[in-house]
Amino acid sequence: MKILVVGAGGREHALVSRLGRNTLNDLYALPGNPGIARIAQCLPLTDSSPESILAAANSVNADLTVIGPEAPLVAGVADLFRAAGRLIVGPTAEAARLEGSKVFAKTFFRDRGIPTAQFIVAEEREEARRALDRFTYPVVIKADGLAAGKGVVIAQDRVHAEHAIDSLGPRLVIEEYLEGPEVSFIVLSDGTNVVPLMPSRDHKRVFDHDEGPNTGGMGAYCDHSLVTDAQAIQIMETIIQPVVDATQYTGFLYAGLILTASGPKVLEFNVRLGDPEAQAIL
Repeated sequence: MKILVVGAGGREHALVSRLGRNTLNDLYALPGNPGIARIAQCLPLTDSSPESILAAANSVNADLTVIGPEAPLVAGVADLFRAAGRLIVGPTAEAARLEGSKVFAKTFFRDRGIPTAQFIVAEEREEARRALDRFTYPVVIKADGLAAGKGVVIAQDRVHAEHAIDSLGPRLVIEEYLEGPEVSFIVLSDGTNVVPLMPSRDHKRVFDHDEGPNTGGMGAYCDHSLVTDAQAIQIMETIIQPVVDATQYTGFLYAGLILTASGPKVLEFNVRLGDPEAQAIL
């Protein structure tokens, strides 16, 4: 089977390494990296547009394409592949808005009763400053669009919050801070059936002792003990399955969760495997 993996990071290296355990697979990477080049043929990438990715898949007649990063999915690469009759792992552009827009995602959660933090959408900075009056500290401030896992600030006081508003704005989500352990709960879905992968946890803060600003993730581990069997069932029934049913979701769906005293709640959705979580899980 000819498999093309799109991306150039540790997540994609983990995907290629895992797929390479089946020696019958012919592996390609777009654009890959020097480590990936030892186990797959790396293809040149002129730009990251869906059209360029489809052209690369056509050039090697790929039987299956696996998209690593989020940007091509948000741009509609899965829609383009399916229109061309090529198999791909990834959601439609409409479903990818779950990661592409925090405002869309939070509204989606609210409308479908998916447990999440209380929030306010602010369309401009002054509205965001006024919204701070309705929250206690710490408070969470999120940029609306894609930010490579870095568009979230946990502000400890008003000064910190206003600085975050100035740096992340103008369109923002202001939400309550949830207490509890954080878990990355990633599944693979074909639009109907859902297979949960092992739960994992990444380390987000830049400094020791869980201090400093968020990064995109700096190392991870996975273990079944991160969630109980009862929690896993609750997550599937109240969070994952409602999303799959509403969107006919295909591909990897990543729920970033807080295990609060009142049950699991969603921080965010990503529409692909996490990096670094993929490296631990795979």
